[in-house]
Amino acid sequence: MTQHHPPVTPATTPPATRARLFFVDNLRVFLTVLVILHHVAVTYGNIPLWFYTEPAQDPTGGLLDVFVILNQTFFMGLFFLLAGYFVPGAVDRRGGRPFLRERMVRLGVPLLLFVVLLRPLAMAPAHAQLLAADPSLSYWMLYVFGIDPGPLWFVEVLLVMSLVYVALRSLRERRPAVVTSALERAAARPADSAPLRWLGPVVLFAVGLALLTFAWRFAFPAPYWPVVGLPSPGYLPQYAALFTVSVLAYRNNWLVRLPNSAGWGGLGLAATGLVAMAAVLVIVGTDSLTPGSWQALAQILTENLFAMGVVVALLVSFRRLFDRSNRFLEFLSDNAFAVYVLHAVVLVALGVALSGWEASALTKFAGMAVLAVPLCWVVAAAVRAVPGARRVL
Repeated sequence: MTQHHPPVTPATTPPATRARLFFVDNLRVFLTVLVILHHVAVTYGNIPLWFYTEPAQDPTGGLLDVFVILNQTFFMGLFFLLAGYFVPGAVDRRGGRPFLRERMVRLGVPLLLFVVLLRPLAMAPAHAQLLAADPSLSYWMLYVFGIDPGPLWFVEVLLVMSLVYVALRSLRERRPAVVTSALERAAARPADSAPLRWLGPVVLFAVGLALLTFAWRFAFPAPYWPVVGLPSPGYLPQYAALFTVSVLAYRNNWLVRLPNSAGWGGLGLAATGLVAMAAVLVIVGTDSLTPGSWQALAQILTENLFAMGVVVALLVSFRRLFDRSNRFLEFLSDNAFAVYVLHAVVLVALGVALSGWEASALTKFAGMAVLAVPLCWVVAAAVRAVPGARRVL
């Protein structure tokens, strides 16, 4: 039995060959900057989940907490969407095993290097603070019993998702009826100009994801998973769902086909979700948001409407405004992954250097951010200049 494809029409003609989707590169850079700002905000806010923190002593720390909470709703999910978008094409070209070997080098090696080399450096100031309270505390005991991948949890989860994708695809392609060549898959992708309905599917996706997340957080309420190091396991359904969507988005050319009007529509959806989320918190209060409660369901639903609106708005906005490259943007894009791997050490070093500065939490956030963003890229470029480093960074 063979699979028959429809005849090639203007709606199914393969898209024109593009060297790169530059807006995806530039959006990755933007999200990497958000990661840096996120951890700077954690450094000076009231959510002490970082290697080095100075808990806020004034009300401006609450503003940093709001930034962290809103950022958390969408930015890592969008990272998974962008990271997974090119996975199907890469497996089409290389095959499953070569792709996984490449993933083990590009993801597995940085993960190992962070845990073995960079994490001990990032932990040093925290150990010094703890040592003042308990002089008998061994640094290596703290390292071993508190081991986790830090911000490289993203790389860890992405590696697992890549393995699962290749395994499921391998099982599916063992069925003769679905064996197709890479050329046939490319020909089946809709053209850039093919119309795309987006609002209804995005809203339905957000509602479905909210229900799944509600059940997940009821079954697994822990806010942190040790050893594997997940700082926000409650968002795992979003990460998995958006990675899955990225595969469908690649096959159906969704990122390019999203209409320009979806940018404003996504912004409206995000604004609606944000207002509704604030209303839920004001009406029911944070103390009632226990897993399994209707209040938690309302909060999760509004959170997902906001997050999906932001995702759509950012995708369309960057495609319209930043689908280009130059030497500076290329520099930022080439070094973005290295920045992600190395930024923890840079932020901890800056935090220690600025520890004597007496200022409000928001002022210290702004001051460190101005220094940290360019410094992270300078350090990343310097590390990538080391022979062999570019193979893994």
